[in-house]
Amino acid sequence: MKKITEICCIGAGYVGGPTMSVIAHKCPEINVTVVDINQERIDQWNQANLDDLPIYEPGLKEIVAQSRGKNLFFSTEIDKAIDKAQMIFISVNTPTKTYGKGKGQAADLKYIELCARNIARVAKDDKIVVEKSTLPVRTAQAIKNILQNTGNEVNFEILSNPEFLAEGTAINDLLNADRVLIGGDETSSGQIAKDALSAIYEHWLPKDRILQTNVWSSELSKLVANAFLAQRVSSINSVSALCETTDANVQEVARAIGFDSRIGPKFLQSSVGFGGSCFQKDILNLVYIARSYGLNEVADYWNQVILINDYQKRRFADNIVTTLYNTVSGKKILFYGWAFKKDTNDTRESAAIYVADALLEEKAEIFVYDPKVSEKQIYSDLDYLNTREPSENRRLLKVIKDPIEASKDAHAIAILTEWDEFKDYDWEKIFDAMLKPAFVFDGRRLLDSKKMKEIGFKYYKIGQS
Repeated sequence: MKKITEICCIGAGYVGGPTMSVIAHKCPEINVTVVDINQERIDQWNQANLDDLPIYEPGLKEIVAQSRGKNLFFSTEIDKAIDKAQMIFISVNTPTKTYGKGKGQAADLKYIELCARNIARVAKDDKIVVEKSTLPVRTAQAIKNILQNTGNEVNFEILSNPEFLAEGTAINDLLNADRVLIGGDETSSGQIAKDALSAIYEHWLPKDRILQTNVWSSELSKLVANAFLAQRVSSINSVSALCETTDANVQEVARAIGFDSRIGPKFLQSSVGFGGSCFQKDILNLVYIARSYGLNEVADYWNQVILINDYQKRRFADNIVTTLYNTVSGKKILFYGWAFKKDTNDTRESAAIYVADALLEEKAEIFVYDPKVSEKQIYSDLDYLNTREPSENRRLLKVIKDPIEASKDAHAIAILTEWDEFKDYDWEKIFDAMLKPAFVFDGRRLLDSKKMKEIGFKYYKIGQS
């Protein structure tokens, strides 16, 4: 078996940073170098204050502290790291295309292709190249075509090793993975490469949790896993709308069906909608692939998962406007939470962005508090939508540091992220500070309905009347 002592990971983001930190922590005999063209991000990974790492994940700073400078390194010297490495992970962004063929659905693979061409240019000896980014089926073949036509007689083995991390629990997901999927060619050299990657994970995971497949099955499994999880969220969210009009309680419905062993309780928490980097992107990718092969009914089926998610966010925003007497113009609405879920500073596809955008269209004055998301990121998220001038976003939306003080003279509070600290707030003090009637719209089903109504709030919880 090929023994790996030098690893390079291209991309120091939400996947590359935590994954490589855990590998370095569990494999002290392997030097792991994480590289990125973004100097600011690399500086953040290297700074002395571990509370200011570019990514917030419970447990991450402790693991980085143990390995950084010993066998875990963060650098912008990409070519040097590629040259030294026996195994290279590609963990760069694969956003949904915003232009040309496949716009709005297909994955944009320009960063993947740039990585492949860079590896081909630099490599002087044989390499194992591992797809870690979420990619459409048959991307490995494209990478292989680029690498094998360099003319420098270097042999490359391409593996697919998709990540199944949930932000907020990424370190635990890595340390106690349900499964690790490794796809590669079914040749003798392909098997050697798969075994080499498997041996790394076997430092801390049982061998029976490490599944080897062909490369196509591995790539497709990642998209399908996220599509199935997102489908469950959209399914229960569609039921939440029905519950609100029939006096049912979506939590009781979810609990009842979750006791069925064939269904189970996970991913049945109704909310204002799913977010994150993967669910929407992967389903759109699946839709695009299905359409490109003429499987329109399959594409329509999965696209409906996205449509329900959009509907849930829109419905939440519409309910705020309707409840506040059909106008929010000039009204102060306080957002608790901006991250797409608790215990992460990731805001990609967060429901808060789209709810805010809808209310800003109605000229609401929004004040946002999130314990981990920066002011810069919040404005960047809104500006990216390109629905109004950045100056207008900054005029109508303010980012605040004190969530209690900000409740003074607020017409309404909308809970958009399920941060635990929100449950411990002095809600009686908040009620006293707000304009009356004081409205709370709980998009995360976080608070106790009975207690909130006893305090005096007009309290609305998704999934129950």
